[in-house]
Amino acid sequence: MKYVDTWDLESIFPGGTKSAELQKKIETIQAEIKVYQDSLHAWNFQKDSSPETFKMILSKQETIGKGLGQAATFVQMCHDAYMNDEHANVVMGQIMNLYSEVQKLSNAFTKKLVDISDGDWQNLLLEGELKEISFALGEIREQGKRLLSEEEEKIITDLNNDGLSAWSNLYDTVVSIMTIPFTDKEGNTTDLSVGQAMNRMYADPDPDVRKQIFEQWEKAWTKYAPIFADTINHLDGYRITLQKAHQREHYLDEPLEYNRMSKETLDAMWSAVSNNKQPFLHFLQHKAKLLGMEKLGWQDVDAPVTIGGAKPTTFTYDEACDFVIDNFATFGPRLSSFAEHALKNRWVEAEDRPNKRPGGYCTGLPEWEESRIFMTFTGSPNDTSTLAHELGHAFHSDVMKDLPRLNQEYAMNVAETASTFAETIIGNATIENAKNEEEKVSLLTSKIENATAMFLNIHARFLFENSFYEERQKGIVSEKRLSELMVQAQKEAYGDSLASYHPHFWCSKLHFFIDDVPFYNFPYTFGYLFSLGIYAQYMEQPEGFEDKYIALLRDTGSMKVEDLAQKHLGVDLTKQDFWEAGIQLAAKDVDEFIRLTEDKVNN
Repeated sequence: MKYVDTWDLESIFPGGTKSAELQKKIETIQAEIKVYQDSLHAWNFQKDSSPETFKMILSKQETIGKGLGQAATFVQMCHDAYMNDEHANVVMGQIMNLYSEVQKLSNAFTKKLVDISDGDWQNLLLEGELKEISFALGEIREQGKRLLSEEEEKIITDLNNDGLSAWSNLYDTVVSIMTIPFTDKEGNTTDLSVGQAMNRMYADPDPDVRKQIFEQWEKAWTKYAPIFADTINHLDGYRITLQKAHQREHYLDEPLEYNRMSKETLDAMWSAVSNNKQPFLHFLQHKAKLLGMEKLGWQDVDAPVTIGGAKPTTFTYDEACDFVIDNFATFGPRLSSFAEHALKNRWVEAEDRPNKRPGGYCTGLPEWEESRIFMTFTGSPNDTSTLAHELGHAFHSDVMKDLPRLNQEYAMNVAETASTFAETIIGNATIENAKNEEEKVSLLTSKIENATAMFLNIHARFLFENSFYEERQKGIVSEKRLSELMVQAQKEAYGDSLASYHPHFWCSKLHFFIDDVPFYNFPYTFGYLFSLGIYAQYMEQPEGFEDKYIALLRDTGSMKVEDLAQKHLGVDLTKQDFWEAGIQLAAKDVDEFIRLTEDKVNN
C-alpha cells in the first residue's frame, strides 16, 4: 500500500504558524484562563467543600490544558519539520506566556489543596469520580507541600520563560543553524543538517565516510561548544537552585519523583547493568574483528555488518509501514489496527529532506485525543524499528484516552516501556523474516546495537550527568572539564573497549538540554528492560496477552512503578534479579550473533 510520509498540518490549523485559526485558538484560551482564574480565586474550601465545585475547577483546568497542548504541539510540529519557519518561535512565545499564566494558577490551586485538612481531604476523595483520580490528586497535594509562597512561585514561573525554557530554546536555535560538511569521492562537498549527518555517520557502510563525518561532526560541535557550555551550566544551575528552594535534598529526587520510582529501583537497575555488561563488550570486540579493526571507533559502534557480500537490508517507507502493521498483528489486533489507522491518516512525518530537526519523537494533540510522530526515514532496519517505537508510544496514549485526564499522565520510564515493546516485536520479526544467514547477521547486529545503547551509551549519559551535577553544585564547569567528564563516563560505561570516544557528546545529545525533565536518559534503560520482562511473559503465554498488556498500560498513570510491576508482573523492581533476567534475554542475541559469525573472524 502507498503511504504519505509527511504530516497533514493543514488539517490541524490551516495556514501554518501564521494561521488565523491558531490565533483565534490562542485568544480563546486566554479568555478561558480568565474565567478559570476568577473561579479559582473565588473558591474557598472552608466555605464550599462541595465535590461538584472542585470537579468544576478540575474541568476548567483540563479544557485549558488540552487547548494549550493542541496549539503548542502544532507549532512545534511546524518548527521541527521546517526549521526555517522563523514565525514558529514568535507563536511559541505567545503560547509559553499562557503556559506561564496557567502555571501560576496551578500553583495557587495546589496551595489551596495543601490547606485542606487531612480529614476533609480524605472525605473529599470518597466521591466516585474523585476517588478514581485520587492517586494523581494525592501526588499534586504532596508536591504542593514543597512550594514557596504564592507570590514567590509566581516570580519563579515568570523567570522560567527567560531562564530554564530560554536556555533550552537557545540550544534548539543554535543546532538548527549548524551544518556538517561532507565531501564525496568525486570531490563534491555538501552541507548536511545535523540530523542528516548523524544518520549517515552511524549507518553508512563505508568506514571512511563514517570517519570523515565524525571528524567534521566533532569539529562542528567543538566550534559551538562555548555556547553549549554556557547553556548547560545555566540550565542545570537554574534547576539546582530551584530544587534547593523546593527543599529537595538531592538532584535525583526530582527525576525519581517524576518517574514514580525509588532510588532503590534505580540502583538495582544500574547495578545489574554494571555487573552483566560483559556479553555486550564482547559483542563490540567481535564486531571490530568482523570489520577488520582492532577496536571500534565511536562512529563504528552502530556501523552495519555485512558478511558473504550481502547487502544491508533496506525498506522503502511503504514497505516499512506494511511490515510494522503485519507484524503488530502477530501480537494482537488492536495494536495492528491502530498502527494502520495512524499511518493511513498521516500521523507520521518521515520524509528524508534538509531543514528538519534531528531525532524522533511522539507527541500528542490532546483535543483530538490523537498522537503525531516525527522522524526521518532513510530505509534502514533501524528506521523501521524507530517507526515501531514511536507507534508504541502512540498506542500507549490511545488505549488510555477514555480514562480521566489526570490518570492519563504517565511518566517517561513507563512510556518507554510501550515503545520498546513495540520495537521488540518488529526487531524479532525482521530477524525471523531474514532471507538467509547473512541477512540474519545484519539484522541481529541492529538489534544488539539497541541493547548496547541501553546498557552502555545511556549508562555513560547517566554517569556523565551524575558527575556534572556533583561539580555544578560547586560552580561553573568549564567546556574542557565537561568533555573530560564525558570521556570518563564513556570509558567507564564501555569498559574502555573503543579506539576513540566522543568528547563533545554532551553537546550533540539533545536530551541533556531538555528543560522540563531532568535526567532524561535513564528512563530509556528502565523502559527497555521493563519491556523485556513483559515480552518474556508474553512468550510464555501469548494467548490473549494483548488484553493483559493493555491493562498494564492503562494503570501506568495511576500508580508507582514498583506497585505496577507487582500487580501485573508479580516482580520486585528493587531486586537485581528482575533486571538481570532482562539483560540475559538480550545477551542471548549476542550468543547467536557470535555463533553465526565466528568462522568469519577466523577466516
